[in-house]
Amino acid sequence: MPWRHQRLASLTKVLTSHVNAARHRDAVAFFTRMLADPDLPPLPDPSFAFAFPLVLKSSSALRLPPAAVDSIHALAAKCGFLSSPFVASALVASYGACASPALARRLFDELPRRNAVVWSAMISVHIRSGDVASALRELDLMDVAPTSSCFNSVIAAVAVSGEHPARAIELYRRMRRMAVRPCLITLLALVPSCAALGALSSIKEVHGFAMRHGMFASCHLGSSLIEAYGRCGSLAAAREVFDQMQERDVVVWSSIVSAYAFHGHADVAMSLFRHMELDNVRPDGIMFLGVLKACGHAGHADDALNYFDVLTKRFGVEACGDHYSCLVDVLGRAGRLHQAYDVIRTMPIKATVKAWGALLAGCRKYGEVGLAEVAGRALFEMEPENAGNFVSLANIYSGMGMHDEAERVRRDMEQRGVRRLPGSSWTIHRKSRC
Repeated sequence: MPWRHQRLASLTKVLTSHVNAARHRDAVAFFTRMLADPDLPPLPDPSFAFAFPLVLKSSSALRLPPAAVDSIHALAAKCGFLSSPFVASALVASYGACASPALARRLFDELPRRNAVVWSAMISVHIRSGDVASALRELDLMDVAPTSSCFNSVIAAVAVSGEHPARAIELYRRMRRMAVRPCLITLLALVPSCAALGALSSIKEVHGFAMRHGMFASCHLGSSLIEAYGRCGSLAAAREVFDQMQERDVVVWSSIVSAYAFHGHADVAMSLFRHMELDNVRPDGIMFLGVLKACGHAGHADDALNYFDVLTKRFGVEACGDHYSCLVDVLGRAGRLHQAYDVIRTMPIKATVKAWGALLAGCRKYGEVGLAEVAGRALFEMEPENAGNFVSLANIYSGMGMHDEAERVRRDMEQRGVRRLPGSSWTIHRKSRC
């Protein structure tokens, strides 16, 4: 009955198109109709197994009740499809998304066959639930040779958490010791942790690995390396990466502009922005921030206002709270405090803590008491437990010789139970090497 298999293949392609286009309700309904279609092969036919991971993906996207996953699970077990690692991993992922990691683990323990794909699915379930410790424990328990995907989600989760960036580098070392070759996703997940540690040698190691294994052409990796080098103070290396890249999208341009802006090289940053325009690359919101920060470091308030106008009106970039906060900061640094306050009053969205904080910082620098009181009151409401705002306003009063007012702010702080946190710093006591 070849024609029945041809029809099943054709309908599976339609089901795939529904899933890929995120028409998940249509996908689930279509799968249900497939089960009742008399012109298809019998359900236990191995060709039917390809449809199960698709409907499970849609079930996860829709967050269907556990009963829905249970019914698909029962059907797959009845047809003998649980031995397929693709069906099994899809079921584990669906239980994790629609029910709980505990149910996913119970199914995982009952599976007759578990390869690296199934283990990777179980690890990802823990990552999605925020349990990095359990994900690391699953890596230790693996009884099959791991693949890079088994490590990638854990490395990425560690990088996103920002709590133990050195752990991401240790996982990378473990991959290399086990002869598991890192892929592009591995490197993309690893670079932020190297930058967070300030581990310049590790960034260079990742850079070299990418060059040797043909991964350097990726705009995503290039922009990550530029940002990492910039954060670690190596502008020469950041520029070298930028100059070596064959293709440069807006993310790459934004990374190099931000790197120079971060280190106060405003003229270079703004020159690069003009070169980007000549390359016919349209700026985005991140580039917008980089340009404004460059103007702030250089004290070019008029340029910031001009670029703000150009980027929003000519290029259609939608300004968000961070853009307005940055503009307030630029004006505040230049001493144009009333103009900065006008930006806060007239901005089309609610002023953020960053915007009021930038105004308060400008007031402290230039001794503007009246606007400092306005900014202080706003911050006391928005961040009632932030001692820094109280201290800043008290210091402004003290700097102007208004000691009674400064003491009043300190008493108010004590009455509210707001406490100052002790200062802290960090240092790297040994170098990390990949």
